[in-house]
Amino acid sequence: MNYKKIKLYHYPSSRSARVYWTLHETVGDNFEVEVVPLYDGEQYKESYLLKNPNHCVPLLEITLESGETKSMIESGAMVEWLIDAFPEKNLAPLAKADFSRADYLQMVHFGSTWMDMMLWQIRIHEHMLPVSERDQRTIDRYRSKFVNEIEPQIKERLDKSPYICGDLFSGADCIIASNVMWARGYGLCADEVFRGYLSRVSKREAFIKAYADAHDFSAEIPEGKAIISRFTG
Repeated sequence: MNYKKIKLYHYPSSRSARVYWTLHETVGDNFEVEVVPLYDGEQYKESYLLKNPNHCVPLLEITLESGETKSMIESGAMVEWLIDAFPEKNLAPLAKADFSRADYLQMVHFGSTWMDMMLWQIRIHEHMLPVSERDQRTIDRYRSKFVNEIEPQIKERLDKSPYICGDLFSGADCIIASNVMWARGYGLCADEVFRGYLSRVSKREAFIKAYADAHDFSAEIPEGKAIISRFTG
């Protein structure tokens, strides 16, 4: 794909990390990154809301050679689009009537919707919402569903092959592996198969670059940060 500039609005170890990783896998270092200080509430500023009304990261801006700029605000869609835009990287089965493509798409969407949703509910009720709004029943419900419904599906795949869609690394791994890291931070995905999986993907140069800023992330919101009063879920 011919483009003039790609810019990612990012925050360390958030959903934008999966896009950061995919960018390094596809365009190398040829893109810009702007960190959006989420805990400081920068995502609620009018200038940012005009770009992303969902007041979150990632936001991906693609400037074409014509000068026209397109924006994307869904991380799963960004990963899928980037992988398809650079087919020479061989990070996904080609779009054709083939089950390998269907399986790949299924895991991209499984990771960015169903799996992600459960992790997000755990995170906001353990760390993000005001204490008065946190619900232990919600935490227990989604922790149970994740352990009993999500983990077995992922484990079954990783017991059979090194990557989520088989013997070859794909864009689906950028999403699923990022979620596995997120889950392990909350005491989930403790089985050895998940540790082995992360050990494999974390050796990739693109992964190392994308997560070099992970030390800047804190699950706990520091006291006095603007996000405490602005967060809406």
